[in-house]
Amino acid sequence: MTDQYTVTAQDRDNGVRLDKLLSKGDSGLSRSRLKALIEEGCVSQSGETITDASFRVKPGQVFSVDIPEAREYEPKAENIPLEVVYEDDDLLVLNKPAGMVVHPAAGNYDGTLVNALLYHCGDSLSGIGGVKRPGIVHRLDKETSGLMVVAKNDIAHVSLSEQFAAHSLERAYLAVVWGVPDPKMGRIEGNIGRSPSNRKKMAVVGRGGKTAFTNYKLIQNVGYYASLVECRLETGRTHQIRVHMSTKGNTVVGDALYGRTPPRLLRALNDVQKQAFNGFKRHGLHAYILGFLHPRTGEEMYFENELPSEINELCEFLKKV
Repeated sequence: MTDQYTVTAQDRDNGVRLDKLLSKGDSGLSRSRLKALIEEGCVSQSGETITDASFRVKPGQVFSVDIPEAREYEPKAENIPLEVVYEDDDLLVLNKPAGMVVHPAAGNYDGTLVNALLYHCGDSLSGIGGVKRPGIVHRLDKETSGLMVVAKNDIAHVSLSEQFAAHSLERAYLAVVWGVPDPKMGRIEGNIGRSPSNRKKMAVVGRGGKTAFTNYKLIQNVGYYASLVECRLETGRTHQIRVHMSTKGNTVVGDALYGRTPPRLLRALNDVQKQAFNGFKRHGLHAYILGFLHPRTGEEMYFENELPSEINELCEFLKKV
């Protein structure tokens, strides 16, 4: 169950930050917790979701705050196989499969990557990420596969987190998208924040949000309806590639949240082909390059892997229709 309360800005509050205003309410929540709720899309004003904690309020504005029910939970170690491509005393690099959630959250408290890591690493796993996210310094969406690095101690966690914050790592993805991007190579710019109309979605927003830059280039056409694109990130925002490519009209294949299958394709498929296509239950998005400096030695670490079989099978299918 979700609790809700409202805060009305008074004359004396003119120009005050939103998170500071809300901390004056009677929720009993800290300013940092309220800031997190704002960024998670739990605050609205006149029906519009506000995700910028630094938003300057005006007298008379009424803000509604939804407070999700708290749940005490400490993830448990689970014997879940991991595809580890590199490991030493400080970190490990793994290939996350599609369908695996990175860390426990509402609706996914078991079977996550964190549960698997706790079993694999035992007591060595870094705790800087918090009880629910030990060792996690970045994430991939549930239906996205590919390379991830995990910290096994505090030194590694601090160093890797700083590299992510400075955007100094090398990260590249392969994405199967609908259509062909125009132009075939470019840089997408646009702040990303919570969608004002749908809290489950992120969007390119005109106000607030966080700066985001994605460099893309066409690798090859995939039949008549789709193409394979490489995306390199300068920033790492939630759903960044999925949102940025959708703004160009080239939604990632399999991503129902930001797009849909072209009706022309569905009309062109016979019943057997439709059944085969509907069997593709993941996003056509794979993190295939990851590069960073080793936290302890300073050595340049570089990893690259191939597209998983299910994406290759999807491409072969699309080439034939």
